[in-house]
Amino acid sequence: MSAIAETAHRGRARRRMRIDGWRWGGRVFLVFMLLYTALPMIWMLITSIKSGFAAMQFPPQWWPDHPTLASYQKLLDPQNSVGRDFLRFFWNSLFVSTATTILSVIVAVPAAYAFSRFTFPGRNFLFFAVLLRNMFPAVIFLVPLFILMRAIGLVNTHGSLILTYLTFGLPLAIWLLKGFYDNIPVQLEQAARIDGATRFQAFVLIVMPLSAPGIIATAIYSFIGAWNEYIYAYTFLSKNEQLTLPVGIQRFFSENTTDFPGLMAASFMMSVPVVVLFLVLQRYFVRALTEGAVKH
Repeated sequence: MSAIAETAHRGRARRRMRIDGWRWGGRVFLVFMLLYTALPMIWMLITSIKSGFAAMQFPPQWWPDHPTLASYQKLLDPQNSVGRDFLRFFWNSLFVSTATTILSVIVAVPAAYAFSRFTFPGRNFLFFAVLLRNMFPAVIFLVPLFILMRAIGLVNTHGSLILTYLTFGLPLAIWLLKGFYDNIPVQLEQAARIDGATRFQAFVLIVMPLSAPGIIATAIYSFIGAWNEYIYAYTFLSKNEQLTLPVGIQRFFSENTTDFPGLMAASFMMSVPVVVLFLVLQRYFVRALTEGAVKH
């Protein structure tokens, strides 16, 4: 009997060692991925506090002897041309991204709810057709959309970007929210209807609060996509006062030289809103992805 118990104990010990090995391997992998993603950001931040000469040194100077915030002061000072342009580009990006986010939520919420709760002819075909655009690279639609925007007079306006980003962001937003609504029991709405609420009241008072994580995740996705987009902003906008940040930071490149500290400072400041937004709302984003992916 003792031999059997000893054998079982050894078997459990071996299984525990295998599990611990996988666990430690996963931790090492996560640390590696963290360094892989964080080091470029760290190098960008360090370069932004260097002087122009220190940024061009070879071999590179890992930490500057005389750190300076001159690049940030230059970018945030509306009294000089670089600062005025940067703040204008920042505001343009913020306006376009916020407008795209609000419109995406306004359109995606009722569309996803309709796909989740109602049955109508062609429902499944239309639902999967919504994702058809995501099968193709975005650059394929560049010329047709430019011709369309020119025909309706939206070239060199932020409206062209908002409509384009809305078109590209809606498919995944609807898909994400539809999965989330599927996991909200319809009995809750039926109970509210029995108590005298209309369908719209039941949706606003019952479904909307429960779907808040999914709506927040949709908003994050729409905002990040619009904030970082470059190729359509570069194609649709040519007036300096209309440019967004991804296109506007090209001003730090010139024919003969590049202001690397200014470029890195602008890039770092461009990444701050997205990083802060994601860190603040991260738990809602993860919850929406998990709850929207699992059918209860």
